[in-house]
Amino acid sequence: MEVDHEESKITITNPINKIIRERSAEIVSGGNVFYNPVQEFNRDLSISVLNVFSKRLQKERQEKLLKKSKKDANGNASNVENGETPNNDMVYKAGTKYEDGLRILEALSATGLRSIRYAKEIAGIKEIVANDLSRQAVEAIKENIKHNQVEHLIEPSHADAMTLMYLSTSNGKQFDCIDLDPYGCPNRFLDGAIQSLVDGGLLLVTATDMAVLAGNAPEACYVKYGSVPLRMKSCHEMALRILLHCIETHANRYGKYIIPLLSISADFYVRIFVRVFSSQAMCKFSMSKQSMIYQCCGCDTYTLNPLGTIKPNPTPSNPNQVKFGIPTGPPVGLSCEHCGHKHHLGGPIWSHPIHDKTFVQELLEAIDEQPLSELGTQRRLIGVLTVVQEELDEVPLYYTLDKLCCVLKLEIVPILKFRSALLNAGYKVSFSHAYKNSIKTNAPASVLWDILRSWNKRHPVKEERMIEGTPIKAILSKECSQEYDFDSIHPEANPKSRKQALTRFQENPTAHWGPGTRATIMVGEDKVAKSFRNQNKKQKHKATESEDLNENGEDKDAQKTKQAKIEQINES
Repeated sequence: MEVDHEESKITITNPINKIIRERSAEIVSGGNVFYNPVQEFNRDLSISVLNVFSKRLQKERQEKLLKKSKKDANGNASNVENGETPNNDMVYKAGTKYEDGLRILEALSATGLRSIRYAKEIAGIKEIVANDLSRQAVEAIKENIKHNQVEHLIEPSHADAMTLMYLSTSNGKQFDCIDLDPYGCPNRFLDGAIQSLVDGGLLLVTATDMAVLAGNAPEACYVKYGSVPLRMKSCHEMALRILLHCIETHANRYGKYIIPLLSISADFYVRIFVRVFSSQAMCKFSMSKQSMIYQCCGCDTYTLNPLGTIKPNPTPSNPNQVKFGIPTGPPVGLSCEHCGHKHHLGGPIWSHPIHDKTFVQELLEAIDEQPLSELGTQRRLIGVLTVVQEELDEVPLYYTLDKLCCVLKLEIVPILKFRSALLNAGYKVSFSHAYKNSIKTNAPASVLWDILRSWNKRHPVKEERMIEGTPIKAILSKECSQEYDFDSIHPEANPKSRKQALTRFQENPTAHWGPGTRATIMVGEDKVAKSFRNQNKKQKHKATESEDLNENGEDKDAQKTKQAKIEQINES
């Protein structure tokens, strides 16, 4: 059986033993394999990030080694403490063990596919620990490691992930990278992962409980992540920022802080790549990186209010000294200034940049240099990362053009015309990788509504829609503060990623795809999804009930019992 996607090809050979091949790895596990081909993008992205991070980390370590070294009489560098010699010319290869390489933990390994691909495709590996709580899974991991001949790089582990990470902290065997890819929420693993990372280590986190993060269950999100989400069009970016806030708060408890390298919302999950550093002084800046968010109930306009402020406070001895403070607020009135409705309050969320643009550029260059055969989702990786590179990362969240026009019941503005109106007015604008029709801009909300008022002059809303008390009436009844140019298409209105028709926003690769579900039932040898079993459940139930009723609409069993009692009374 072969499953062909737009850019990748996953082959299942030998259906009896279920030998699954994905790029350089083969998974052999006699019939009990959990494998999601859609997650190949996740694995390809993680491999690319780890390859670039490995080079960056080795460079940083060489620089530190050079600082500690001194030149001998012959001019050779030698380390004072342990005699180590810096080697800037070292070229690492994938599949080879290096004593100064990365030590990686895949805490929830399942079949070991990800660990095997790491071992075969990442250069500069010292050791990969493939852990799982299930004994059956660990046996499958051992079998797959042996089949792929990577015993020298991967160590299988049968342990509770949290216990394993806590023990690695206590015995001094911390990890350079930890990959957390659980089913659902990752929060219970974050505390142990933060502690068991070396200073400057990389934490890779996946969260698949998007319904919770996107605002469908704010009370559950607060319990799991310590933040209240709002139901808004930018919910996918908000999910990233809630997860970053959660990781940062876990790090701050131990005098650590995070620097996001890359934050991706893709398919049915979010994927975060952050570096974790130790510094009590830098932890003081964390308060100013978090914000509460006010969202209007009528027009969906949002306003952020940071939890802390930073002001320059230079002294003769320290010109870079700053002063930390508490902001005043709230930044909004009792009613929305645009439409007069009340506000919802959400957060706190991470309001600092969610990407390292320098790292993303290095990542793009590294992926572009690789042959297409090495990464099955290379086209999609380049497309998504190019949009990430174009994002206004200093601007948290975004609006969507369809929602803005929907609020005012306007004919939708062509995306290039709307972007040109913003650019011609002197503002910046970009897309977000998280949503196709996103408007990420440094223009205030008042300018966005003003542009739509100007568009309304060309394509007016019907008078019967102008009902008193609605956002339409409140916003469109105001006069435009200036005229906006829609006709002159700005050179930057059409970004590079759109011009080149890159794969920016992937469509569903297969029917009925997604993260899978634990709620399955067994019928013979086949698994039937609970959602499939429950289709038309009420109609089926009503049909069963009608079969149990007689022609007068009475329950047949009750009727029999009643008749038996009557006969018993007559006999007596």
